[in-house]
Amino acid sequence: MRVLVIEDSARLQRTLGTALRNSGYAVDLSGDGEEGLWLATSHNYDVIVLDLMLPKLDGLGVLTALRRKKNDVHVLLLTARDSVADRVQGLRNGADDYLVKPFALEEFLARVQALCRRRYGDKRAILALADLEVDTLRRTIRRGGRPIDLTAREYLLLEYLVRRPGQVVTRTEIESHIYDGQVDPMSNVVDSAICSLRKKLGGTDEPTLIRTRRGFGYVLEAGSPVAR
Repeated sequence: MRVLVIEDSARLQRTLGTALRNSGYAVDLSGDGEEGLWLATSHNYDVIVLDLMLPKLDGLGVLTALRRKKNDVHVLLLTARDSVADRVQGLRNGADDYLVKPFALEEFLARVQALCRRRYGDKRAILALADLEVDTLRRTIRRGGRPIDLTAREYLLLEYLVRRPGQVVTRTEIESHIYDGQVDPMSNVVDSAICSLRKKLGGTDEPTLIRTRRGFGYVLEAGSPVAR
């Protein structure tokens, strides 16, 4: 999943960016409202983390501009203002959630995760396909009852696919949602990640779950034939 953090405090920006990347998210960072709005309208984000007090254009201005453009990305507001009026104003302007500074990183990550689930219209904690189970709260994977160890990025790739069962997911979509702008568009990073995920998910007697549609992308479906 791809997250944009718009926060003018360099220290907090680094902290949030590191925490999100360590959890496997693709992250873009911005320190002012004008640049943040440009990024928000130029890329397809799953969640935007938006500070209210920003230079050039404040957080409410960014939020209002996004909603006027019919951009329905989920927005988590960060605010040092703990009054009911400020929180209500943010929600009325189109925010989906808010956190009052200072906050615990664990709560921040949990709220981002919850907004990502809402992004795909599915609030279930356990996602299942055939004998595959994805626990989105604990971020654990089991297939046929056996645990599977994935990296944070591999987990997010699998969760993205399992939320779209039977649908062709293109390389461009995967790059947009799972990797940040630092990835070379000519690289084979997506193919390599899919290959690694297949190996970890598949046993010698188990059908592959990820099928390649050459020229289109990938499909996650039960009982797919072995990819060639």
